[in-house]
Amino acid sequence: MIRLGLRLSLSSGREAAARLALIVVGVAAGVAVLLATLSLFNAFQATDGRPCWECTSGSAPSGWALDATADGALWNYHEDFYAGRTIKRLDAAALGTRAPVVPGLSRMPGPGQYYASPALAGLLDSAPPEELAARFPGTRAGLIGDAALSGPDELVIVVGRTPDQVAALPGARQVDTVSAVSTMPAVDDSADVYRFGFGVAAVGLIVPLLVLVGTATRLAAARRETRFAAIRLVGATTRQINVLATVDAALGALAGALAGLAVFQLVRPAVAGVRITGARFFPELVAPHAWQYAAVLGGAPVVAACAALWSLRRVRISPLGVARKTAASPPRAWRVVPLLAGLGMFLGPVYRNGKPDNLLAVVALALVMVGLMLAGPWLTMVAARLTARLTRGGATLLAARRLAADPKAAFRSVSGLVLAVFIGTTIAALVPTVVAGQQKVAGGTLNDVLGARFDRPGVSGLSPRAGTELLDRLRARPGVDVLPIYALPIEARAEHVPPRPDGPPPAPYVVECSNLARFPVLGRCPDGARAVAGNFARIVGADNPLTVDRLLPLAGPASPPASADGLDLAAVMITTRDPATLERLRTLLAGYTVEAPMTFAEVAEVRADLYTRAENVALAMVGLTLVAGACGLMVAAGGGLVERRQPFTLLRLAGTPTRTLAAVVLLESALPLVLAAALAAGAGFGVAEPLIDALAMKSASIAMPGHVYFASLGAGLAASLLVILTTLPLLRRMTTPDNARFE
Repeated sequence: MIRLGLRLSLSSGREAAARLALIVVGVAAGVAVLLATLSLFNAFQATDGRPCWECTSGSAPSGWALDATADGALWNYHEDFYAGRTIKRLDAAALGTRAPVVPGLSRMPGPGQYYASPALAGLLDSAPPEELAARFPGTRAGLIGDAALSGPDELVIVVGRTPDQVAALPGARQVDTVSAVSTMPAVDDSADVYRFGFGVAAVGLIVPLLVLVGTATRLAAARRETRFAAIRLVGATTRQINVLATVDAALGALAGALAGLAVFQLVRPAVAGVRITGARFFPELVAPHAWQYAAVLGGAPVVAACAALWSLRRVRISPLGVARKTAASPPRAWRVVPLLAGLGMFLGPVYRNGKPDNLLAVVALALVMVGLMLAGPWLTMVAARLTARLTRGGATLLAARRLAADPKAAFRSVSGLVLAVFIGTTIAALVPTVVAGQQKVAGGTLNDVLGARFDRPGVSGLSPRAGTELLDRLRARPGVDVLPIYALPIEARAEHVPPRPDGPPPAPYVVECSNLARFPVLGRCPDGARAVAGNFARIVGADNPLTVDRLLPLAGPASPPASADGLDLAAVMITTRDPATLERLRTLLAGYTVEAPMTFAEVAEVRADLYTRAENVALAMVGLTLVAGACGLMVAAGGGLVERRQPFTLLRLAGTPTRTLAAVVLLESALPLVLAAALAAGAGFGVAEPLIDALAMKSASIAMPGHVYFASLGAGLAASLLVILTTLPLLRRMTTPDNARFE
């Protein structure tokens, strides 16, 4: 029976060869997309699990003094910024011969030396020295190896200093070994967001790929049912028919899997250049594991065999089961109830009192996703019947009647796209609104304001002398406005902020009214006041721009008067519109600050970048899913042509133009595709809108999805329609009157 199955698959004429070719193409496309996704996930996992020298912790050298018996090293790790890019910086000083070494270096740099990553070395060579290189004392001793980096574009520098210099830096630690390499990840908390993005990819990609493989395997199922039923009538058993169907399906799926593997090897260099996390992975990491290759090569034939056996269930019941076909019952209107219930829950009980109920949110999301799959066939039937009632064209009428007769089969070919488009639309509707809200703090008037803090635990800020010196250097720059924020001594705080019964009062700060007038968005001083007290430093240290609007204004008629004389400088806010001056100011402040100074726009950009990366992961998967769905549509359209060769040929013999038949095929494929995309996109916006309202962002209004969303969705739909058009030449050849011979 195995030999007979191979013969039926390989030597049954042009129709069998065309069917086998379509199966190979469909499965190859799905396998290539799946391997590409697995490769990117593997690269992310490998990067996320690399030794995390940045996470190394140690003891604070409080009251530290050089000890001849000390060993290890003093480390100070922090982040710097240049032109919107993050620079990882480590200042280190060896205390003995057994000082820990950063992975990727053979030795740590000595005082007056530094090692830079290849990307940062190139940036140091191209940027003006006073804007970047002046921040890093010493000369370059070499390049940092790949073991210390998460990708070829990462900016990292290791600066060698003396122990006294490192100990004087805020946040310095005495380190004996890089102890966190086995327990702490290299990527920060954003790893969970990326895993969520790949989870979205799994849901959005695996389903359409399974639909694609199943659709490809079930090509010409009606013709095969008739043939296998005839074989049963001459004595074949159910088991023998199962063997024939399994061999037929597994052969095409295995050939398609091997072809997909070859296609993936050709496109792998392009996949390695994809910036899923905002930066490239090392190319050697972008590859599936051996077991993943084996699982894909073995899983595709298994899925194909299962789909083939399911398609022959009537033959297994009785050899005459094929002849006893009855019209399937039409889908009922109840199918839309779960979808409406899920959307209604998002509009109501999920966000009671402005806060989400997690359990109800999960239930509502499940109802929406299940409802999309259930409602699709019913909506397809309704749309087809309405089209048939309103249309006057022959092609539209034929297509609408066939869709209305079997809406479940019509929607099945695009059902895999629904979840991907739904999830992608939800994310694409949320992210731009949140990003826009972060970039519109105080109406956007603070975007170019650079904030720098000098206070830290145990230190209220720069001394009056050091603060005056810094302010003079800042004000000497043309086009620069400065708002000094002074720390009010602890003993004087009770005079300005009365104690609260629920805890200690917040630490107030003092600003001079003449300087505050240059930043009117922060508030106004009372009439006649020279300086006022308040929580001004909170706005400098706010790491979420969406909360800044809730703090404003910081000064008003009720602000208590104060004096800035003799106070330590806790923070400064600086405005300048020249990007080069901004980087020079950042370089100047690097020697004073605890953390790298950032503008409000940069703070928003850092947070928005995380959301955007996760959005891009999801939308990239939506685009790939649409490509896989397009292949499934092509396979389904091609299979439909094979199954309807006889009626189409008779229609052509009766005088129906070929363009009319082509329009029928195009409409039968395009209507379910567009309907599924519109249904999923509408549900996505329906879920996102209540969440946007619940966030209650003061400065943000609803924003349209970004160009990546429209490019992914639009290009995917366009590619799907173009792929469907590739089946039309097959229609012309199959319905040639000279070939009007049927079994």
